[in-house]
Amino acid sequence: MITVTSVEAQNRFGQLLDSAQREPVVVTRHGRAAAFIVSPQDMDEIMDARARRSRALAELEAWSQRAAETATPAAAALTEQDLVNLVRESR
Repeated sequence: MITVTSVEAQNRFGQLLDSAQREPVVVTRHGRAAAFIVSPQDMDEIMDARARRSRALAELEAWSQRAAETATPAAAALTEQDLVNLVRESR
């Protein structure tokens, strides 16, 4: 990954756009990452991963809601430690 300061990025922007086709470029300001320049392909992968994560989270929340609605009173009363103990006992 290439790292440049914001001043360098301003002066070498065209070159950095070309470099970003091969690897991400980190633009720093005051020693900290301020921005990344990535290729369109990398950005597509990032956005796809974000969408998959959002869908997985929505599915997990829906499952959790269904599980809460169908849990027996005894199951609903279990603590996290109870669950850990049950898992350990089942091994």
